[in-house]
Amino acid sequence: MATPAQPARTRISEWGDPMLTVAAAQEKISGLELLRKLMAGGYPAPPISVVLGFKLTEVDEGRAVFEMEIGEHQYNPIGCVHGGVIATLLDSAMGVAVHSTLLPGESYTTLEFKVNFTRTLTVDTDRVVSEGKIVHRGRTTAISEATVKDGKGRLYATASCTCLIRAASGG
Repeated sequence: MATPAQPARTRISEWGDPMLTVAAAQEKISGLELLRKLMAGGYPAPPISVVLGFKLTEVDEGRAVFEMEIGEHQYNPIGCVHGGVIATLLDSAMGVAVHSTLLPGESYTTLEFKVNFTRTLTVDTDRVVSEGKIVHRGRTTAISEATVKDGKGRLYATASCTCLIRAASGG
């Protein structure tokens, strides 16, 4: 609770209808095409990226790059960015790397992911970059990895994940 000596801080977020992007993902376009249209503003950014302050800045087949501004709205009670925020950024980079390989009508879901943290992230670092890359893409599974680094190349976290690929439904 804020006190007169410590006024409340405010963060206001606005986002577009996420179901527009969900519907677009069900169209007969590839995952990479959908992601490029999303980056170009053709579809609204996912609400989680708006609320946490990250965005997709690059995407190619099997690779995705996100940037995230660091702010105290991401802090945990011990004065650093919550590990779940960093894990969400990593999961997004790894998942979008997988999404970029999807054929029209295919979808995916994360089966598991593992995160290793290497240093504390605070507002002293104003921006980080997370790059996700495909390690393996099979017919039914994909494995990807991602890192979170600052502008000086210092590593804050690394992760790996396994995703289940769901084939396009017939019809």
